[in-house]
Amino acid sequence: MNLKHPIRLSLLAVNLTVVLFVLGKSILDPNFAKGTPFDFPPEVSLPEWQFLDSNPLKVNSKEGNVSSVFKAAREYHYLHNNIPLDIEMRYVVRTQGQVEQFITEHPSIQSSPPQEISGKMRQQQGIGFYTVFVHQERAYLSSCINPYGGSTVTTEQFNHNRNTYDPQLSRLLPVLLGREDWRDYRCLWTYMSIPLKNSSSEEAYQTLEKVWISWYEWWSPRFPKP
Repeated sequence: MNLKHPIRLSLLAVNLTVVLFVLGKSILDPNFAKGTPFDFPPEVSLPEWQFLDSNPLKVNSKEGNVSSVFKAAREYHYLHNNIPLDIEMRYVVRTQGQVEQFITEHPSIQSSPPQEISGKMRQQQGIGFYTVFVHQERAYLSSCINPYGGSTVTTEQFNHNRNTYDPQLSRLLPVLLGREDWRDYRCLWTYMSIPLKNSSSEEAYQTLEKVWISWYEWWSPRFPKP
């Protein structure tokens, strides 16, 4: 008995049903498949750090690489042992996760005298990659929190996550319905810093790394819905 034809007919029927559903939904609901708007929360708790305030940041559509689009941004301010901590978050879509380029085009870097930024890439087990550097007496840590897979710094790491973690059967239906793209080219670009004061760069990095672990663990399960 040849079962190929019934199986093919069933698959065609399912595909046709999905296509008709998506088409009908798109006609009846113009906002369908446009994605869920996202705003950063006004407050995020951070262990051991006192939350001071937060402010939305202006989103410049030309910011970053031309292929990347910044949809939302917010800055958070904290204090611990008289050390001020600044964290900027940007929701980036249609990106390749090129953190180094994001950094060099950041206003705090562009507005200062030309200076080579020599970042050190590091990896935290269970979290992913990040980069640290010093600029004008401040220590920085930056990385991209991915929708699937660990955090990344380079385009190669970002694309590796897309190829490894995006193709999940659990995402097939949302993709067919137009709710998600098969390759999820989004990230939460994190840009945090503290003043060096009397500490060495390595001591400052250790402080930022501890913050980064808590920050990542808070944001990873709360990554924006498509």
